[in-house]
Formats: sequence, structure tokens, C-alpha cells
Amino acid sequence: MKEERTTPAADTPQQDYNEVVRVRREKLAALAAEGRNPYETVRFERTAYASEIKTDVEKRLNETVVIAGRLMSRRIMGKASFAHVADKSGSIQIYCKRDVLGEDAYAEFKKWDIGDIVGVTGTVFVTHMGETTINASEIVLLSKSLLPLPEKFHGLQDVDMRYRQRYVDLIMSPDVKETFVRRGKIISAIRNYLDGLGYVEVETPILNTVAGGAAAKPFVTHHNTLDLDMYMRIAPELYLKRLIVGGFDKVYELGRMFRNEGMDTKHNPEFTMVELYQAYSDYHDMMDLTEAIFRAVLDALGSDGHIVYQGTEIDLASPWKRISMIDVVKEHTGLDFNEIDTVEKALPELRRLGVDTTNVDCWGRALYAVYDQKIEEHLIQPTFVYDYPIEVSPLAKRKKSDPRLTERFEFFIYAREMGNAYSELNDPVDQKNRFDAQARLRDGGDEEAQMSDSDFVTALEYGMPPTGGLGIGIDRLVMLLTDAPSIRDVILFPTMKPIR
Repeated sequence: MKEERTTPAADTPQQDYNEVVRVRREKLAALAAEGRNPYETVRFERTAYASEIKTDVEKRLNETVVIAGRLMSRRIMGKASFAHVADKSGSIQIYCKRDVLGEDAYAEFKKWDIGDIVGVTGTVFVTHMGETTINASEIVLLSKSLLPLPEKFHGLQDVDMRYRQRYVDLIMSPDVKETFVRRGKIISAIRNYLDGLGYVEVETPILNTVAGGAAAKPFVTHHNTLDLDMYMRIAPELYLKRLIVGGFDKVYELGRMFRNEGMDTKHNPEFTMVELYQAYSDYHDMMDLTEAIFRAVLDALGSDGHIVYQGTEIDLASPWKRISMIDVVKEHTGLDFNEIDTVEKALPELRRLGVDTTNVDCWGRALYAVYDQKIEEHLIQPTFVYDYPIEVSPLAKRKKSDPRLTERFEFFIYAREMGNAYSELNDPVDQKNRFDAQARLRDGGDEEAQMSDSDFVTALEYGMPPTGGLGIGIDRLVMLLTDAPSIRDVILFPTMKPIR
């Protein structure tokens, strides 16, 4: 018995690989010369998928089925052969016998290559080894594969090529495909939950004349007709809040954002986020909503909320910890910023802890510097950290009890920021002053400081009700719920530097 390899081994010389490709192209040329174009089939009607047949095999024994998929392996045994065909649901074995298919059809089958797309008609049976199999009565070539797949025992080993050639990665790795199936379920669950609460899904501009709504460096492009520089959106926030001004009570948008920043395991220049706003609510309501969204997603995935991420047990089911930034800093460092009430008092303590004090020019930035550099790494279990300094929260409402702080939170899981929320600033005078402060920072060289948006201030001058807003990063959420170590593992086509 001879088993055909799916492709030359990983250490096969390039000339041998080129020879495989040459032979496949010669086969294509021979088919064309015979007037049998392997790409001419327009439609092929199948009656079942591999997983359906295998799940209901007892009911389907001796039933005639029609499947279609990619030829993934083949064992030639003279007058009969076994092969495996993979479709979207999985793989199933087929049995091809010369006396059943006919001599010519069987001879053609033996010329086909691993990776070819085929259609198979046959009856279901179970081999003496217990494997569900289709006894093929007819098999047709639906599309010719001209490039060999990676060797089946090793798959696509080059991580860089896995991301560049995601189509090959999906062919060879069913678990990769399952990640993106789960991603689709997660997104659907979020939409379904918000729709059920009466939120309206909307679409706002991706090309902006002002890059607002977040502290981030935008991508710049140019509109020729208007002779105008424009920005890929970094967040939909300011447009969505305009809709709250206009009379919507609950709105959300789920889509791509673009930030011209560094790339690592947690960052990709384009990423997916859901952002929502609810009139007459505050950041405490947004904390409740965040936990409810996670419960809805976990229910859709059939999870009880107790997961393992990269070897660490995470409890998403229990009520999440809620703690102020001042308190979490005190909990982990012993510094009490209720007592350390000036930047002059704070700086020696920061230096003692080894905190970088560059740009720490006020009490709020001192508090945030300690938190950002020394605390986030400890936030493994789900934690809401709230009451951020006003200097780092230009769109959030001040706290009545302490105007140095804002009604803002971020939530963390596995030491990663997963989302951001505010009681939204709706005071147009205060908002303009904060935009002006951000503009001064931009003029000083801070490319991530927010741009002033005079039209948004105008919208606020018409009056925006008290509003709670929330943004959740979808990619990091999918990473968490699929145990993916890198954001590239959960984006089908991550940003890659071109191969020159």
C-alpha cells in the first residue's frame, strides 16, 4: 500500500518543490488539451457535510450522499484506494474502487493531487476499523490545485507565513478555522444582546476630517476632489454622541478602527471595537452592562465563565472587582494619593518606586504614572478600575466629590485593558477648554493628543443628556475566549510588512 504525501517534506530542496509545481501545471495543460477544463463547473449540489454524516452514521448507513471538498490524503492500493475529503465541517474518508467507478474514472482519480477540490457521490458505510466512509460511485474534479499544501504532519510551520497565507493556514489547521467561527459567534452574541436591549446599530464615517474620540495617532490620507487631508477614524465616539444629542437614547457601532501605532501581540493597526452610548445612564451602569455583555457572550459559547487563558484560570462568572485608581495604587504600592495631594509630594515617591516621571507635571499625571507602570500588570482577574485623573480623560465627566478625577473606568483581564467607559462629558464649555488643552499638547509635539472638534462642541451646545458610554476591544475579547496568545491569531488578515 502506498500513501501519498501532501507535499514535499519541510527540508525538501527548492528544485524538488518546483518540480512538483511543474508536474501539476503539466496535468492542467493535459486536461485543457483534452477539452476538460477543471475550472468550468459552475455549480455543484451537495446533500451533506462530513460532520453530519459522521454524527448520524447509524441513521445514514447505506444512504446515498453527495459531498464536496478538498482532497487531503490518498492511499493508492491498486484496484482500490482510500482518501480523505475535507469540507467546512471536517474530514471524511472515501473509498474508491475501480470496478465501481469504472476504469477510466478510476485512472483519472489516480492522477489527481492533494489539494484538488472534488465532488463525491456514494453510499455510507463503516469500515472494519470503525471509520465512517463513503463508498464512491461517482467522483468529479471541481477545481485543480496547482500548488502543493504543507506536509500534513507539520502543517504551515512558519508563523509569518501562517498570517500571510491565512488561506493555507485554514486548510491545514481546523483549530484555526474554529477560532474564527467562535469570533463570529462572539460578535453575533454582542449584537443580539444589545439589539434586545433596544440599542440601535448605526454606521458613522470611517474617513474623518478630525481624528477624535481617543488618544491615538491617526492614519492620514487625502481626498483629491476636496483637496483635503482626512483621517482614518481612531474611534466613533464623537459621532455617536452627536446621535445622542439628536435624540437617540441607545446607539452602538461595531466595526474597524485604525491607529498608526506600534505592533505587538496586543496591537494591530486596524482592529475591531464595539462602542455604545446610553442616555440617562452613568459609568456605574456601564460596569453592569459590561458584565452582562460578557455573560451573554459566554452563554452563546456554552461556557460557564470559568476559563483558562495561557495556563491561568480566569473567573468571569463571579461579580467582578471594582476599585478606584487611588485605592488600587494604595493596595499594591502603599502610596495614598488622598494624602499625597501635590505633585511635589508625589515625585520623590515615584522615583523611589522606579516610576518614569517624564511629563509628570501635575498630581493627576503622577497618580496615573504609578498606576500605568506598576499596577496594570497585577490585574489578572476581571477588575474595573475607576475614577481616572482628568488630565488623561478629556471626554469624561468630572466627579462632583473630587474635580481632579473623572467618572471613567477601564476594565482589565489578564493584565490587559479590555475596554474603556465614561460618564460622558456634556458641558460644552468644559469640553472646549479640554480640547484647547489637548491642542496645546499637540502643538508641543504630542501626536496622540486629541484634536479639537468645534462641531462637536456645537452639538453639545444644543444639549446632550447625561450619558454613559462604553467601548470594548473585540480582538482582545476573542483572544481571551479562544486562548490565543497573539492578536494576529484572531484577525484573519493581520497587517504585515510586504515581502520585497
